[in-house]
Amino acid sequence: MGGCGLEKFRAAGALHKPFTFYLLPFTSPTEVVDVFSRKTLMPMMPWILAARPKTLPAAIVPVWVGSMPALVDGDPLSGSWFLFWCTLLSCLCIQIATNLFNDAIDHVKGADTKKRLGPRRVTASGMLRPGTVLIGALVFCALAALIALPMVMERGWPVVAIGLVSLFFAYGYTGGPFPLAYRGMGELFVILFFGFVAVSGSYLVQTGEWGGRDVLTLGLQCGLYSSVLIAVNNLRDLEEDRSSGKQTLAVRFGEVFARVEILLFCVVPVVLWNLHASETLVGLLVGLVPAPIGVIIVACVFRLRPGTVYNRILALGALQLILFAVAATLHELLP
Repeated sequence: MGGCGLEKFRAAGALHKPFTFYLLPFTSPTEVVDVFSRKTLMPMMPWILAARPKTLPAAIVPVWVGSMPALVDGDPLSGSWFLFWCTLLSCLCIQIATNLFNDAIDHVKGADTKKRLGPRRVTASGMLRPGTVLIGALVFCALAALIALPMVMERGWPVVAIGLVSLFFAYGYTGGPFPLAYRGMGELFVILFFGFVAVSGSYLVQTGEWGGRDVLTLGLQCGLYSSVLIAVNNLRDLEEDRSSGKQTLAVRFGEVFARVEILLFCVVPVVLWNLHASETLVGLLVGLVPAPIGVIIVACVFRLRPGTVYNRILALGALQLILFAVAATLHELLP
């Protein structure tokens, strides 16, 4: 009877989307999900796109790698999961703010055009206004500062110093009088902040110490793997950046340099692992976990011309970074 009644409503044209939730007993789950997704998720899609989910492992991995030695050592008193989540969420907010600033400012400067090969930019495509995106970036900066308060209370001024510099460069990466991304300093920025600063800072939050050579090596490895993302991005956008005056390293030194740079970013972390981390055969093999993905990335950038296919290579770069975090964790758990 319920089904027949529903068909009558359909035939009469009475069963429209706005009424779905009033007829929940008579509707299918797929209809409910469809309505929910359209009304709830669709308005959020421009913001999800602007946050650039494929780049977020660059914020997640260094926090995990820097926090992990204190969290998985078997001593419940040596690390804090609460501080880990504060660190992770604060860093994610800074990363998203950086992406939002980049989206709006690149549009204003004319760096994002209709010839763009990468994912759609919400400001350039008209999905959101530049002012709206900039306000969103400031909101995420404020959230990052708010979430960081427990870390400040625990570790004091070093966290404040790291936070202030990171927030400044969230804007200064593409904005201000000396935008790093427009001066060919993007890779250096990533190695410093998504490598050394993020890993050492996360270790500091957990232990109260900056860490020694092992932590610095992990920071350099994270920074190099994260730089694969920006180097692939810059190689893909080489012609567009050249026409807009954006002087990335790929624009300054050409395609061959950009490809060799990506090769080094994939190979050097493996070499560092062999030199500093692996003391056993098992440890050596664990360090090779990200290597197959690196081989694929290098083969692709040397064989393929810059184009939309590089968006898939970016996804592989994010996967390589995640696999490095897996390898570092497994190595820490080895007896």
